[in-house]
Amino acid sequence: MLRIAIVVGVLVAGCSCGFALNPSLDISQYAHTAWTVRDGFFKGAIYTIAQTPDGYLWLGTEFGLFRFDGVRSVPWEPPAGQHLPGTDVYALLAAHDGALWIGTFAGLVTWSGARLTPHRDFDGQFVTSLLQDHEGTVWAGTLASPAGRLCAMRSGSTQCYGGDGIFGRGVFSLYEDKSGNLWAGAQSGLWRWKPGPPRRYVTPPTEINDLETGDDGRLLISMHEIGLRQLAGESLEEYPIPGAVHPNKLLRDRDGALWIGTVDRGIIRVHDGRTDTFSRPDGLSGDVIFRFFEDREGSVWAATSGGLDRFRELPFTTISEKEGLSSDATQSVFAATDGSVWIGAQRGLTRWKNGRTTVFRKPTGLPDDMLQSVYQDDGGRIWASTPHGLAYLQDGRFVPVTGVGSGDVHFIAGDKAGNLWLSEDHGLWHLRERRLVEQIPWSELGRHEYASVIVADREQGGLWLGFWDGGVSYFKDRQLRASYTAGNGLAEGKVAGLQLDRDSALWVATEGGGVSRLKDGHIATLTSRNGLPCDEVHWTIEDDDGSFWLYTACGLVRIVRTELDAWIADPTRRVEMTVWDASDGVRLRSSVATGHGPRVVKSTDGKLWYVTGDGVQVIDPHHLAINTVPAPVRVEQISADHKIYWQNLTGAANSNLHLLPRVHDLRIDYTALSLVAPEKVHFKYKLEGQDQDWKEVIDDRQVEYTNLPPRHYRFRVIACNNSGLWNETGDALAFSIDPAFYQTNGFRALCAAAFLALLWMAHQFRLRQLQRAFNMRLEERIAERTRIARELHDTLLQSFQGLMFSFQAARNLLPERTEEAIRTLDGAIRKGDEAVAEGRDAIQNLRLGPAQSRLEDLLTATGQELRDAQDGNSHSAVFQVTMEGQPRTLPPLLQDEIYRIAREVLRNAFQHACASRIEAAIQYDPDLFRLRIRDDGKGIDPAFLRDGARARHWGLPGIRERAKRFGARLALWSESGAGTEVELTVPASVAYAESHVRRPFRFFRIKTKTS
Repeated sequence: MLRIAIVVGVLVAGCSCGFALNPSLDISQYAHTAWTVRDGFFKGAIYTIAQTPDGYLWLGTEFGLFRFDGVRSVPWEPPAGQHLPGTDVYALLAAHDGALWIGTFAGLVTWSGARLTPHRDFDGQFVTSLLQDHEGTVWAGTLASPAGRLCAMRSGSTQCYGGDGIFGRGVFSLYEDKSGNLWAGAQSGLWRWKPGPPRRYVTPPTEINDLETGDDGRLLISMHEIGLRQLAGESLEEYPIPGAVHPNKLLRDRDGALWIGTVDRGIIRVHDGRTDTFSRPDGLSGDVIFRFFEDREGSVWAATSGGLDRFRELPFTTISEKEGLSSDATQSVFAATDGSVWIGAQRGLTRWKNGRTTVFRKPTGLPDDMLQSVYQDDGGRIWASTPHGLAYLQDGRFVPVTGVGSGDVHFIAGDKAGNLWLSEDHGLWHLRERRLVEQIPWSELGRHEYASVIVADREQGGLWLGFWDGGVSYFKDRQLRASYTAGNGLAEGKVAGLQLDRDSALWVATEGGGVSRLKDGHIATLTSRNGLPCDEVHWTIEDDDGSFWLYTACGLVRIVRTELDAWIADPTRRVEMTVWDASDGVRLRSSVATGHGPRVVKSTDGKLWYVTGDGVQVIDPHHLAINTVPAPVRVEQISADHKIYWQNLTGAANSNLHLLPRVHDLRIDYTALSLVAPEKVHFKYKLEGQDQDWKEVIDDRQVEYTNLPPRHYRFRVIACNNSGLWNETGDALAFSIDPAFYQTNGFRALCAAAFLALLWMAHQFRLRQLQRAFNMRLEERIAERTRIARELHDTLLQSFQGLMFSFQAARNLLPERTEEAIRTLDGAIRKGDEAVAEGRDAIQNLRLGPAQSRLEDLLTATGQELRDAQDGNSHSAVFQVTMEGQPRTLPPLLQDEIYRIAREVLRNAFQHACASRIEAAIQYDPDLFRLRIRDDGKGIDPAFLRDGARARHWGLPGIRERAKRFGARLALWSESGAGTEVELTVPASVAYAESHVRRPFRFFRIKTKTS
């Protein structure tokens, strides 16, 4: 009860001027927005409102202090270790120096932006009102038992009055008038405290809720149990307000309108001698008004028992049934030459002039109350059509036109010859001298649909017809002189509006195709490709300055003359335009509001009136409500990974902000303090160090970045208000993200060094691999040369040496023993042939490359070759190759080595064993590869087996070396007269590796070339 009943003084704070509310309008014609407790905007009642120089709106509630930017209401918490004296914030004052004074039920503190300063003289006292006078002194009124006080604070000192009880229990309201008089409303009465000695005026024994200045400069006193009074000399007089009023709070806005907040009827507003009201049925959040406040942009705020309400002026004024129209279901509008505006609606025709209305209905001569189209002819007569007939105004009454029956008249137009033309469902009606002359069916004009709009061409004497099914035609002397459709380049869609401009060009507005300009047979069409917000255009009109206005489904558009002329010169260019939408009060419609006309007119004072189907709207192109106050911009908070790193409590950015390493999700909150229409605020932001260009958003006050690399950043944001005025300075926040250890330059240098070391090691490893491969090839070449040397030594050299001995013996026998010398020479010749054949065989062995066939085929061919070489020899042997197991493919190089070993063994068997049977057995076992070569010859001398080789012969050592090189095992058994057996075994991991076993992973693959 105490919180609702106590009266709190009006807060007076310095503010820069913006645009104000038009006092000629009713409250219902302002843009109204309500934030309610029911919607969860905040908890509890709002007692007081203040606006600090940074633009924030501060709300004192029964649950603490809130900071409001027009969109978000955030509970304000003081820094750690600092506290408000209680939770109920009842009085706020934004001082001239920017400090916020906060009065609660339990004391007074000052917030400087950095810290709270308590005023100990007010500990435990209920601060009811705060005011700063023109000299800079801050005054505070308190409620206490047994005596309230009035205190003055200046230069850090406090001086209080009322300890003797002169104010009674408390001081409830403070006010300073234009003359510098300080007034205090106390329980003991009204006090004029300064200048001069204090003086008390006797008032009824009730609380003085608020003080304000009246229309004539006298002081107004609000007492909800008594009513509204004004100070006249030494006494109080009743302030005249219709009806019983229980006032609580008062506000005189900057344009002179008086706002009266009541405890039971919402808001009463007195302006220009008129009084209007606004309460819960009208959308007010609550009927108990706790506080009024006018912000620096001219909006008026009301704190109520149910929430917070804002009233602001719109660029467009809506006139409805509440302002005197016959009905909100408007059908047509026409501006008469005498300055009046005629509005046809479903319950009568309204004449509007200078804010006064006169309604005409059936009792005043109209055929019925359902109005359709309205028109004024050259003689000044007002014509009105209804479903039951047509009538004209004469001597204050409407006179029906005889001969015109019922019908749906969509449009009326007149030419300078006095003819009146009506577009009706079934045809074009022609009237002259107030009587129907003819009816021309639409079929006679080649159309199946009616003309939705008609315009008279007064220069040429013809009539332009725009049809609902698309296209326009020019009609003159009962003939169609020209027709234009989408096939000729005209905008496609229903024709919703026609207008002839000052250059006699015809503008055709269409539903879906934009607007076309027709001049001398040339057509150019303006669409969304040229900048229109959308292509559904309901009408066009030209104002007194030559600017064009278009009513579209997306809003009302204005194109200034210079832009329009530039587009006419170049129809492909993009046009700059201003767009007002629903947030500006424009009633948006997807199609035309009515099937009758006119739908838009220009009155004699230059204002544009247009039908919305829900009343009419009016705009004055010369007096648009422009917000000239730039929107202050604030970076409010930066957080990352759900941790708040910084909040803007002081209004100054932190230049040494460091964020922890490995930040993933970074969020920056910012705002613009334009409270007129926050939803229309545009922002541009840029994160220097990350973003290349500015990014523009609308009413989006938060930006997120993910996985930013560690470095220094600077976030910049600018904004424009609802009228497009940019604050180019904006706000900025510098911060840096610290690197993790692996993101430091030292770590990067270490990684680079490690990489270089690894690269060097890999290079060295590669060199060693190449060296090893080279050595292996070198060893293979040396081994091959050794084998060649063995072959030559065992064959050619020994044969030639024996041949030389034979020649020497023959030489020694000559000339004494000629016959014996001849026999010796014949033997030498025979040995020479054998040496040549042996050399040929050795060379053939050297030229054999790696085997390309299967091993068993190679051995069969080799055996056949060696056997053929023994043809005619008494020791010619039988050769056979056998095979066991599933044949497997051997690696080519390995198969070549095995083949060379087998060939050497077979050659020895065929040439030296004197065997009758030689057999080669190949066995493919899963675990190993086995090759056995057996013969039944004379065997090998045991001495050779013991020594490992025959003196100066390298056959056996050669095959052992080959077997050892690729990891095979070579076994040899032999007995004199029992033959010889040689067994070669190769592990499966070696023998079958290439075709059946996966190679191990290697960093480098070494390619070798067999020479």
